[in-house]
Amino acid sequence: MMGNTSGSGSLGELDDLYEAIILDHYRNPRNTDPVDSPDIDLEVNNPFCGDEFQIQMKVENDAVTAVGITGRGCAISQASASLLAELVEGKKSGEVRASVSSFRRLLQGEELSEEERDVLGDIEALGGVRKFPIRIKCALLSWVGLDDALKEHLAK
Repeated sequence: MMGNTSGSGSLGELDDLYEAIILDHYRNPRNTDPVDSPDIDLEVNNPFCGDEFQIQMKVENDAVTAVGITGRGCAISQASASLLAELVEGKKSGEVRASVSSFRRLLQGEELSEEERDVLGDIEALGGVRKFPIRIKCALLSWVGLDDALKEHLAK
């Protein structure tokens, strides 16, 4: 981890921890294997910066049983997609949709309940993105795509 040069004590250490989480997920993305016979298979992209992902999911009995997210983009979009993939596997659609809502609120600077923060876990590391409004779309790209695809799949 990077040393704390800000002189702010534990806040600097927390920033370093969050930076380490983001860099770890960027360098070692989770759940990147293709999903066999996915129920959901979509591509999302941000034409302004070139970030793009393919999101595949298997959904059985209203729960995500497998997820694979592959693509390319900046460290923020890659880390966000990896953290999302870790979060959604095994979750019911309502839990996934609630997490997407919580993540959006986190990036808007809204206060989250302790329960929401517990559900998001390491994803809270992306909360600092709100300081850079132009990067919020990078962090949300895979989340919005997954949420839209899940809604569409459940409407069938």
